Amino acid sequence: MFQSGDRNHVGPAPLSEAGRVLAFLDMGTNSIRLLLVRINPNRSYTLLLQQREVIRLGEGAFQEEQLQDAAMERAILAARGFAEMARSYGAEELVAVATAATRDAANREEFLERLAKEAGVDMRIISGREEARLIYLGVVSGLVLESRKAVFIDIGGGSTEVTVGDQFEHYYLDTLKLGAIRLSGIFLRPDETGPISEDRYALIRQYVSGAVVRTVQRVRHLEPEIAVGSSGTIMNLAEITLRRTRKRRLERNDTVRLDELQETIRILRELSLEQRRNVPGINPERADIIVPGAAVLETLLEEMGVTELMVSDRGLREGLLMDYLDRIGLFQGMSVRERSVFQLSRSCGFDEIHAREVARLALELFDSGAESGLHRLGRRDRELLYYAALLHDVGMFIAFSNHQEHSYYIIRNAELLGFDQKEIGIMAAVALHHRKKSPRKDHPGLTALDKDEKRLVRVLGMFLRLAEALDRSHSEAVERVGFGKITKKEARLDIFRARECQLEYWGVLELCEGFERVFGRALQVNLQEGNSLSAVSGE
Repeated sequence: MFQSGDRNHVGPAPLSEAGRVLAFLDMGTNSIRLLLVRINPNRSYTLLLQQREVIRLGEGAFQEEQLQDAAMERAILAARGFAEMARSYGAEELVAVATAATRDAANREEFLERLAKEAGVDMRIISGREEARLIYLGVVSGLVLESRKAVFIDIGGGSTEVTVGDQFEHYYLDTLKLGAIRLSGIFLRPDETGPISEDRYALIRQYVSGAVVRTVQRVRHLEPEIAVGSSGTIMNLAEITLRRTRKRRLERNDTVRLDELQETIRILRELSLEQRRNVPGINPERADIIVPGAAVLETLLEEMGVTELMVSDRGLREGLLMDYLDRIGLFQGMSVRERSVFQLSRSCGFDEIHAREVARLALELFDSGAESGLHRLGRRDRELLYYAALLHDVGMFIAFSNHQEHSYYIIRNAELLGFDQKEIGIMAAVALHHRKKSPRKDHPGLTALDKDEKRLVRVLGMFLRLAEALDRSHSEAVERVGFGKITKKEARLDIFRARECQLEYWGVLELCEGFERVFGRALQVNLQEGNSLSAVSGE
């Protein structure tokens, strides 16, 4: 049997030179999911494998309050297969949790014993509120909310979890005995394959409405600004809706309107089961339970006064990982964006000391440039410069030669959580500017940007080039740097050195011509140490 990740847990085992492989297993009411991750010695992690299998563990369970024999057999078989898969990857630890179908079953202890004996999996049952907390951790790890409050809705097979929180903490956790499989068992016969009448759907909605009264009151009192939905039911409804209304697939953190969802639900319930299975975008395995699940979503959104829903592809499985990473302090104190950037950088084996130094210098140039009137860029632009500076050398993971191009490719194609595609494109283009000649105007990284974005990339790219030059020897020789007096014709750059920095000084002088092209001013470079000041023209 695997070492348990939670029973008798007294802290993470030390990392070996090869790192540690961990497995996270989420046994839900409808599906079982596996996530395999390697925690690397450099404090990054690598996603190795994601798997999902439909087991319908909750089939017939809620009416009789017993897990059915056939359902348990399916679950044990799938769990054994996933456990063997994890072992084949060298997993040392398995964090495995079970949710609504198992926790509500009278024969849950028998099921857990069989899982341990027949599958070699030490499964623990989590409460509904703990499930809500973990889902929140998983979903919020892929969003940038900052201080904005959001209501998080996750509709599973046996329960619905509702959380209100911001980027940093949750304020309310709740669980409702409302799920797609549970409601299907109550309101639909197993042999029922025709359309679902308006009266039947109204009956489901009435039942849901009665169950969510207190939850809706608490949520409305907390006044969330946005709503975020996760889980297979919500993602599938959003996928169908976007295929129907915008002729495209669901993308990360997409949004759909309530009126669009309502029309999708109306179409789905008016179709037979066989017709539903052929609807563009639907998961055929979900066709028989999607309408009851949709009733939960529609009722909650209406009664909470929500007109638009953001959709996340993250959930409990990712929450288990985030909870583990938080416990071992892997990305402690970092925002979603920063954690995502460091995860990518560390995975590429970057020189973290140099990257942090270049980022520091780049921000000193940005801030002093703003104070002196060199530019009028804002906080968002400063943040993108910071992340581009941290990422600028990731291309060396492929090769040193032409690594700015490799950096562009890696950043542009990375799934950086917390960023939209436009921001990722800007950061990639800024990193492309950090060395060698400026990229061609017809470079794919530039043609996708509009006029203002191209100007932004040129300015941020110049700050990054200067910062890179200021740590050319990777020795942290520059104590601080900043722009001094700025005139219409000239800008003064003051470099305060901590030690010998001739390489850095020459590197900056080489950029004077490019600086003038970007800012329309000649650059005067002043190298200063202590009380002595020598002024050298950069022309």
